[in-house]
Amino acid sequence: MARSPEEQDRQSSKDLKVLAALAPFMRPYLGGFALAIGALVVTAMLSLALPLAVRRVVDGFGAGLDAARIALLDRYFLAALAIAGALAVGTGLRYYLVTRLGERVVTDIRKAVFDRVIGLSPAFYERIMTGEVLSRITTDTTLLLSVIGSSVSIALRNALLLVGGLALLIWTSPKLTALVLLLVPAILVPIFTLGRRLRRLSRENQELIADSSGNGSEALLAAQTVQAFTAEGPVRGRFGALAEAAFGSARRRIGVRAVMTVIVIFLTFTGITGVLWVGTRDVAAGVMTIGELAQFLIYAVMVAGAVAALSEIFGELQRAAGATERLVELIGAADSVEDPADPVPLPTPARGAITFDDVTFAYPARPALPALRGASFQIAPGETVALVGPSGAGKTTVLQLLLRFYDPQEGAIRFDGVPLRQMTRAAFRRRIALVPQEPVIFAATARENIRFGRPDATDAEVEAAAKAAAAHEFLLRLPEGYDSEVGERGVMLSGGQRQRIAIARAILRDAPVLLLDEATSALDAESEAAVQAAFARLSRGRTTVVVAHRLATVKRADRILVFDEGRLVAEGTHDSLVAEGGLYARLARLQFTEGIAAE
Repeated sequence: MARSPEEQDRQSSKDLKVLAALAPFMRPYLGGFALAIGALVVTAMLSLALPLAVRRVVDGFGAGLDAARIALLDRYFLAALAIAGALAVGTGLRYYLVTRLGERVVTDIRKAVFDRVIGLSPAFYERIMTGEVLSRITTDTTLLLSVIGSSVSIALRNALLLVGGLALLIWTSPKLTALVLLLVPAILVPIFTLGRRLRRLSRENQELIADSSGNGSEALLAAQTVQAFTAEGPVRGRFGALAEAAFGSARRRIGVRAVMTVIVIFLTFTGITGVLWVGTRDVAAGVMTIGELAQFLIYAVMVAGAVAALSEIFGELQRAAGATERLVELIGAADSVEDPADPVPLPTPARGAITFDDVTFAYPARPALPALRGASFQIAPGETVALVGPSGAGKTTVLQLLLRFYDPQEGAIRFDGVPLRQMTRAAFRRRIALVPQEPVIFAATARENIRFGRPDATDAEVEAAAKAAAAHEFLLRLPEGYDSEVGERGVMLSGGQRQRIAIARAILRDAPVLLLDEATSALDAESEAAVQAAFARLSRGRTTVVVAHRLATVKRADRILVFDEGRLVAEGTHDSLVAEGGLYARLARLQFTEGIAAE
């Protein structure tokens, strides 16, 4: 799958500032976050207190054990047990609060991304594949869940252990601490040097995963076509190549991270070994006690572990930054079609008058090839108008613009006298019912698919719409009638059955404007006659715009608009246009009488 120009040109961030984009999603839960931080601070302090008890115990054993010292040691052991218990409770509370917060924030992010992309115009999906969008919503948010629900908590805890441990190291032995600090630059250099490369590889890996998801989604949606053309081998090869590319990228990322981990851990524990060597000589010289050395070593191990954990988490944060960038791009994606800031209300009741005023439009993917060129026409309320013409003439484009999936580059489109650009899209779309040429059926019951046209419809209204669309009888024959599951994209139904459900959905919507994009193309002659009769009843008092390929549909229209290469070249009734000769007469002779579809 080719990436969009935006995807190819996108620059990787050089720091983690992009993670600040998560702040709006975390702000509503600051209370829970504060509790988690409180639990984290308490557990870190308790962890730092344990070595103090160890020092007392070790020095106590070294000084000999009498009754008084044994009683004191008992208190130290009880105190250590109490600290361990408090540490366990605090850690469990921290885990619960942080993990819950991560799940909540990521859920909100997923909803925000989906809420944005579901409302974007089709032009957006000319630049990015649906599979990649889904990959971002799933894969990238899962990565963020790991970071917010775990890594951030671990990072903060280890940061506290690092700061507190360093302070206690200095308090225990400034000399040994100075030796430890000499190692810090040597440890930080590979963290930041390799970290930048790790982030680039993480971003590359996420993009390749999105590519493979997009390719797989496309292939699965076309599984029957793939099998019919025995193209399983090439399709498997393309998906396998993308999957292997993602694996190769992941392998490189893992390799860099492994090298960074090796370097950091080796340098860290080499330093601890050196410090231990110097410390044993200080004990021998009487400069410090064995307990103080034990305390120092425990703190040194804590600090070393904190540094190692932070270096590892830094890589996770790099990946999270890449995922955040990709999600923020979706949330902030610019749309070529937007609602006005101050919309004009539609006249009530709706009349259904439609006006195209010198409209010129080219699809974003083909800006040099206009689909409509200076088209001007009016459709009166209640009028049925058929759009005819050869393939690519601009007929379906008229419906796309009427639904304001796109805005024309020139001219204006009006609904009941109000320009579409001055209304919210939801306002006028509620007054339109659409039956597309390729019916969209959801993985739900037949009843739910029909009710999609009007969610508040009663069962009786749903069944009345199905009867009007000649769907009632075959729905009753399904195993569970109207409550039968129809499968993903309606795979359990025939093409004609899917189209009749789509027609029933439009009938149920009961809108003042009806758009039919060759809505009877997949019906047999008997069903088509029944549906045409239903449309005849339905279109009374409604504005109906039909992309027509069949003579029966065209002849029933009040008026016919003939398009050719994006231009409106003729209009009139069937008989008048046939009498005129020209393009329509040729189409009527070749297409309508011979049944050759134009699109």
